[in-house]
Amino acid sequence: MSKLYYDNLLDLGEVERAIKKASPSAEERDELWQIVDEIVHHRMMGCVLDNLPLKDHSEFLEKFEQSPHDEGLLGYLKEKIGENVEELLRQELGNLTYEILQEIKSK
Repeated sequence: MSKLYYDNLLDLGEVERAIKKASPSAEERDELWQIVDEIVHHRMMGCVLDNLPLKDHSEFLEKFEQSPHDEGLLGYLKEKIGENVEELLRQELGNLTYEILQEIKSK
């Protein structure tokens, strides 16, 4: 998992414990973490793009492509979205964490 601008907002401790409990092998755990990583990335980017004005999408995606780890992207998003983007992303992540935990528990 590479470092991304929203990593400091992530708290996947509960998901980690659920994956350890549900997956007996390291190979399965690695595979599940890869899936979780992809889902988190898609949801975070989807949340950003859903809230970012359409006219700013290209600029944001260029900035992200050039420097995906730059935490300054959060400042850019705060300026363009005009809301507390960190809280918006935390809320989306909380919803996603709940969904992932429900899915793991149902298996």
